[in-house]
Amino acid sequence: MPAMTYRQLGDSGLTVSTVGLGCNNMGRRLDKDGTRAVVDAALDAGINFFDTADVYGSEPGASEDLLGQSLQGRRDDVVIATKFGKPMQGATLPEYEARGSRRYIRASVEKSLRRLRTDYIDLYQMHEPDPRTPIDESLDALDELVREGKVRYIGSSQFAGWQIVDADWAARTAGDVRFISAQNEYSLLERAIEAEVQPACEQIGVGILPYFPLANGLLTGKYHRDQPAPTGGRLSESRYAEVLKNANWDVVEGLRAFAAARDLTMLDVAIGGLAAQPAVASVIAGATSPDQVRANAQAGLWEPSARDLSDLDAITAAGRR
Repeated sequence: MPAMTYRQLGDSGLTVSTVGLGCNNMGRRLDKDGTRAVVDAALDAGINFFDTADVYGSEPGASEDLLGQSLQGRRDDVVIATKFGKPMQGATLPEYEARGSRRYIRASVEKSLRRLRTDYIDLYQMHEPDPRTPIDESLDALDELVREGKVRYIGSSQFAGWQIVDADWAARTAGDVRFISAQNEYSLLERAIEAEVQPACEQIGVGILPYFPLANGLLTGKYHRDQPAPTGGRLSESRYAEVLKNANWDVVEGLRAFAAARDLTMLDVAIGGLAAQPAVASVIAGATSPDQVRANAQAGLWEPSARDLSDLDAITAAGRR
């Protein structure tokens, strides 16, 4: 396999692999041994960016705990990103607490550090905006963590474009550390962030970390119009029935034809095509097996031409809403 490529995350000095490993399956679809196998495969493929969250897993903290176990002895070789701010069933503080408050952030980071078995978190992300807490308070608390060495960089997740710009202005005005990343849903099927989030990130030097780059599996090439989902795949689960029913099959089939005409896989197009979009730093792809990790890493090596990107824009225009 050719070597993985690497990029800077936003305007920061943090270097991340073009394809990252999303760790939401750990502690849910992957047990300890399965997690270790996936982590080993990721490191072998040159992936250095591991993205998790305190809420991931069948119970709060499960993903962080398994990831921390699997990375013991290899901490210096990786970039660990985690998140705080989603409901944790009381595992951090009582649920009535404001999850962007200084008190909550302090409690969250200590628990994540213990579960991850590390002294510092490379990228600590606010998982969603907290309407109950002024962004200034959240940024002040995060700034303290950076100055104390518990966190190296901070980022946002699921923020709107105006919220990303507002947080950047607040940080600059107060002299606090800035968000260097924005993690939002982004795929060649779902390109809504190109309207506001992406231009905002480009303007202020924030790197984009797309999640759901394979659109719940629709862009893996395994699913077809008017055909049942293959057994064992994510979309074979009953809770995803609406995803298959409402999928934009015209776009999926257009991408399939695009890939076939260039002797590429759908995965190449989905991941490589997304990695080529403005401000994208690392495409976060989940995996439940070493083979999936290797395929995702390989797909990130495809570099589309300007003509390829133009053709992709035409095929996926419906994804910009």
